[in-house]
Amino acid sequence: MTPDDILQGLYDQTLVGNAPAVLELTNTGLQLGMQPQTLLFDALIPSLEEVGARFERGDFFVPEMLIAGRAMSGALEVLRPLLAETGVETMGTFLMGTVKGDVHDIGKNLVNIMLEGAGFHVIDLGVQVAPEKFVEAVKEHSPDIVGFSAFLTTTMPMFKANLNALEKAGLRDQVIVMVGGAPVTQEYADAVGSDGYAADASATVKRAKDLLAQRRAVLAS
Repeated sequence: MTPDDILQGLYDQTLVGNAPAVLELTNTGLQLGMQPQTLLFDALIPSLEEVGARFERGDFFVPEMLIAGRAMSGALEVLRPLLAETGVETMGTFLMGTVKGDVHDIGKNLVNIMLEGAGFHVIDLGVQVAPEKFVEAVKEHSPDIVGFSAFLTTTMPMFKANLNALEKAGLRDQVIVMVGGAPVTQEYADAVGSDGYAADASATVKRAKDLLAQRRAVLAS
């Protein structure tokens, strides 16, 4: 197999969610001496971007996104330590968690996979994350963006509680706050004082990139 065959195969097999083939091609590429960042940026990320585009067009649905994301995450397990060694710049750090009182994580996990695929370093705090745990994690990791996920209308008020906790700790201005989840709307996100909202995993990646670019432009000016 040539390097071009490997890249094309990675792109095609990620698109259809063939995890064993993606893992095998990743390992074969590395054995051929291909750079981990080449595999990531020339095949895996473009494929996941195409998955997102197809989802937005209505050609793909959540199951297709999930299996493509899982296929890619297997390759990322292999590539992540190698990328760290080569010092590849990450897009930014994204701290994520499902709010206190809520144990739903499928949506959150899908967002995490898409963010990782886009080059973000993701720190996942899991589910049932209390405001004080978010505060501690922001102090420890200094993320660029914090994401609050809620699947139940009854747990959505925790967005405000979390924002208040960040405010009280003097951390609110240091991070971009994004919120999301099935019942969440743009209006609700605005009402609680978040910086950004996205309706699905694909949109989250775009919104996160935009918010980060805006923030860095302001800091640079």
